[in-house]
Amino acid sequence: MIIYLNGTQVETSNARLDPADRGFTLGDGVFETIRVRNGKPDRLDAHIARLREGANVLGIIMPTTDTGIASRITGVLEANELSDAVVRVTLSHGPGPRGLLPPEPAFPTLIISAAPRPEPAGPAKAIIAMTTRRNEHSTTSRIKSLSYLDNVIARREADEYDADDALLLNTQGRLAESTIANLFLMINGALLTPPVSDGALPGVMRADLIARFKAEEHPLEVDDLSRAEEAFLTNALGIRPLIEVARQPIGDGEPGLITQMLAARL
Repeated sequence: MIIYLNGTQVETSNARLDPADRGFTLGDGVFETIRVRNGKPDRLDAHIARLREGANVLGIIMPTTDTGIASRITGVLEANELSDAVVRVTLSHGPGPRGLLPPEPAFPTLIISAAPRPEPAGPAKAIIAMTTRRNEHSTTSRIKSLSYLDNVIARREADEYDADDALLLNTQGRLAESTIANLFLMINGALLTPPVSDGALPGVMRADLIARFKAEEHPLEVDDLSRAEEAFLTNALGIRPLIEVARQPIGDGEPGLITQMLAARL
């Protein structure tokens, strides 16, 4: 595969990353995962805007313009002859000396890669993670940072229980999100999702559902899972029905009609 790396396209086998890159040593960076249909990235403006917001939080100066990122994504897709794909844009603070403070000046690392889109995943069965929690008080809960260890730990826990995903609670014990997706519950006809203030990542698909289908931000407790008629997970790749949590069915244990309708429309 051919990727974009700091100004040039290169085969992955020939790509070289500085061992002192802060993305590798400290997780000092952000990334975006973008769905591509028929050669066109979905919601690209929103993804780039979130990338910039995360970079601003970490003090990373973007090495190119929004148009520059878009053209480089197109270049990678064309180089790999991909039209239905998943693109990842990774931005780190670049190489730096030992210690926590970044160098001045810094030289950020920008990587853009693409892969064929995987087949849509089936309905999900989840657990509630017990080994870690989402820190809603941390600024990093609001950006898509390279530091994903809590998510990795929770996903490993889910695997131990033969589940597809894990739901993360925040420090107050309320539902925040899953390891790779935002959470939505249909309760009494209302479509609800945990607020960003409860640790939910401000997902791009999540924002679309709030804007277009009047989904509401609302604190959600674990007990709300048993009251939900439907549930689903959203990320850049789409909508995935959530039919079971901790071996207890959501609703009738089948993908709901609203879930299926939204998945078809989005």
